[in-house]
Amino acid sequence: TDILKTLQLMPGVRNAGEGNAGIYVRGGGPDQNLILLDEAVVYNTGHLFGFFSVFNSDAVKSLSLIKGGMPAQYGGRLSSVIDIAMKEGNMNKTEVEGGIGLIASRVAVQGPIKKDKASFILSARRTYIDVLVKPFINKESSFYGSGYFFYDLNAKMNYKISDNDRLYASGYFGRDQFAFKNSKRSFSTSIPWGNSTATLRWNHSFSRKLFSNLSLIYNDYKFDFIGQQDNFNLRLSSGIRDLNAKTDVDFFASTSHKLKFGAQYTFHTFLPSVASGNQDSVTFSPANVQRKYANEYGVYVQDDWDVNNKIKIGYGLRYSIFQQVGRYTAFVKDANGNNLDSTKYASGQTVKAYGGLEPRFTIRYSLNDKSSIKASVNRNLQYIHLVTNAGTTLPTDIWVPSTYRVQPQKGWQYAAGYFRNFNNSMFETSLEVYYKDMQNQIEYAEGYTPNTLSDPEESFVFGKGWSYGAELFINKVKGRFTGWIGYSLSWTWRKFPDLNDELKYPSRYDRRHDL
Repeated sequence: TDILKTLQLMPGVRNAGEGNAGIYVRGGGPDQNLILLDEAVVYNTGHLFGFFSVFNSDAVKSLSLIKGGMPAQYGGRLSSVIDIAMKEGNMNKTEVEGGIGLIASRVAVQGPIKKDKASFILSARRTYIDVLVKPFINKESSFYGSGYFFYDLNAKMNYKISDNDRLYASGYFGRDQFAFKNSKRSFSTSIPWGNSTATLRWNHSFSRKLFSNLSLIYNDYKFDFIGQQDNFNLRLSSGIRDLNAKTDVDFFASTSHKLKFGAQYTFHTFLPSVASGNQDSVTFSPANVQRKYANEYGVYVQDDWDVNNKIKIGYGLRYSIFQQVGRYTAFVKDANGNNLDSTKYASGQTVKAYGGLEPRFTIRYSLNDKSSIKASVNRNLQYIHLVTNAGTTLPTDIWVPSTYRVQPQKGWQYAAGYFRNFNNSMFETSLEVYYKDMQNQIEYAEGYTPNTLSDPEESFVFGKGWSYGAELFINKVKGRFTGWIGYSLSWTWRKFPDLNDELKYPSRYDRRHDL
């Protein structure tokens, strides 16, 4: 019932290992997946260090996974889109459902606020590992007070203003809380982290051919590491917050053309690895906190064209711009890392700007009513990055923007496949091949040690990557017994001159066989 765990059983999608919340799609990193919950970006998808996803199935209405041929309405990621929509609530009757598990339990309530006019759904979930374990830890134990729990809450309201207007309001709030105490060593640590999202959407129908959606979206991800030993206290924080406004218009121009176009604006706030602490009366609070700000813009147009009974074409174009803006101070350093000069940017002043066109094209050719051939090519630009430190298990994975030092990731993906149904469409089968080229990939420099006194991007190195492979999928969709088998054969390479000279090497996302 965990939808992200289910996706990991699809060909081309792999888990990042137990204890890791990310997923790898066709050789891309976990940050290269655009994961949306009612249009709000979810930056961290895992509870219990990745053993649970943050998506409660009781609140989920539908899910779409796009691995190739990404439509122009989506942008900002190289690998995939996972678009999740929450249930809207039953307008006619009240329903209650829930479940009791060994580790966590959940409950969901939905029903009408006003019959046939407005509805709601509330869904909550919590672990009780901390409650179950507590009786078995003696109060005299040096570890008394250690524990872990998570909780999350989904809520959505749907209001039918008129026959042509609907208003939707939805939100998600979730937190993990891990605590460890060792009284013998006078040591304790607390690690809270979690996401918050909120979406307000107005749907308007101008006519039977023209529809629009206007959305205001907020999302926030925070991570804290709080440690204490004797009278010394340390806090390490990181996070990202977005304010987003977007509009999408659907126009059914004719029976053979379906147009979609729109625009989007996002204001990003990044808080990478900020440390503070104190010991007795001495306070440690660096003056060079590198909080970063950015504007991201996107406009797009796409057309789904039914050329004839055999050929369908989807083509579109997206144009995006990303601006790092002030308040910000850029330093010029010598070879030893000493500051030689600095440039200060006022609030809203452009530090560095990037942009580009992102063409998208897909084609489907029906051989007959049972089989078809599909192909796609698309270009993507990714302006924000999750940088992972492979040499430590400390919480040093951070979201960073493209800046005057860090260029956006760029990717081309080519895919083609043969699709065939058997036995009166009881079985759906496909064989797909793909090739993905990725530029401006980011890693920490060799021997990097977390250092909150300097900007993390000073320790980045840059390279390129590419991935290719084949995916076989056999899905039985009818009958009393259903299910699927997926197999992937793939190669994923990286080349970073500062890490391995000019030699390519298999990346951490490389999985040769996956069944």
